[in-house]
Amino acid sequence: MANNPEHITVILTNRRARHEYHVLERIEVGVVLRGTEVKSIRGGKISLQDAYATVENNELFLFNMHISPFDKGNIHNHDPLRIRKLLARKKEISKLAQKINEKGLTLIPLQVYFSGRHLKIELGVCKGKKTYDKRQALKQRDIKREMERQF
Repeated sequence: MANNPEHITVILTNRRARHEYHVLERIEVGVVLRGTEVKSIRGGKISLQDAYATVENNELFLFNMHISPFDKGNIHNHDPLRIRKLLARKKEISKLAQKINEKGLTLIPLQVYFSGRHLKIELGVCKGKKTYDKRQALKQRDIKREMERQF
């Protein structure tokens, strides 16, 4: 009998990041969350606008990820914009830190999803696009759409 692959449920995709940045590499990391945060995420009350990750003291941290307070929460509800720790292996973190420091790249969350019962974030090692790159990408997308319509 074959093993079942883990069930993946995508919660949120950061489409703006793909428009604003060239994604050079991807990495899957876990997140340290509180109970009310998980309940809000399951309800879809999450935003990755302006979110980014950094390496500090050989640990990964995620900034500006907004998770709305849980509706039925009490006084122990979470802060929506608190800094969240990301979980990855030490070797991966050191490689990311080296790339960020040397080449001037940044870590942007691309996707939030549940892998089984664990919440995962797909981080991208990204380089910012210039305005002409963005225009070129839009032009290519329009050409592709037009070709698909003709067929």
